[in-house]
Amino acid sequence: MSASSVAPAQVGPTVEPLIPVNSTEVAAVVIPARITPTIEQAAPADPVTPAQEAATPEAPAAVLDRKADLATLVAELRSSEPGSRELECLAAGIYFESKSEPLAGQLAVGHVIANRADSGRFAKTYCGVLFQRGQFSFVRGGRWPAVAKSGKQWKAAVAIARIVDQDLKDSSVGKALFFHAKRVNPRWRLKRIASVGNHIFYR
Repeated sequence: MSASSVAPAQVGPTVEPLIPVNSTEVAAVVIPARITPTIEQAAPADPVTPAQEAATPEAPAAVLDRKADLATLVAELRSSEPGSRELECLAAGIYFESKSEPLAGQLAVGHVIANRADSGRFAKTYCGVLFQRGQFSFVRGGRWPAVAKSGKQWKAAVAIARIVDQDLKDSSVGKALFFHAKRVNPRWRLKRIASVGNHIFYR
């Protein structure tokens, strides 16, 4: 509730009779009900010291400009912690398949994983897609290699995963479901969609 919507105090004659000084009657004390503050009324948080600020985990910006370019979105959403197991799987796919690619290439790989989850032809979750047998070579024994989560490439992969998951930026690969590095030629009988960075994408 904002201050402008608070009604002014009602001032006027009291409706209860005054109690004489020599009366043995005890006046009732009326304690007003406590008002639970709304978000707007809540008191400001205690100031954060520089040491506390350094220890605070990174978090995405509260308000994102969907019209911002990809590099700006990545800078705003960069973090070492994805926030959920599903986003971690999506980020891992992006990281291991395209961490050395330009941001557009990483976005394209992220969209392929998301497209598979939505297609009905693969598992329905990012983790399910990632761990589906024979699909991603970096997954072995139901695990992926250790990741340096403090590194720039991992933080960028997390940002791209969030962008893909929240559908903040389209990719030129559209609804592609497959990709391979340009250095190989698997001779797939699939529709070629696009070439981004060092990968070719198919539907």
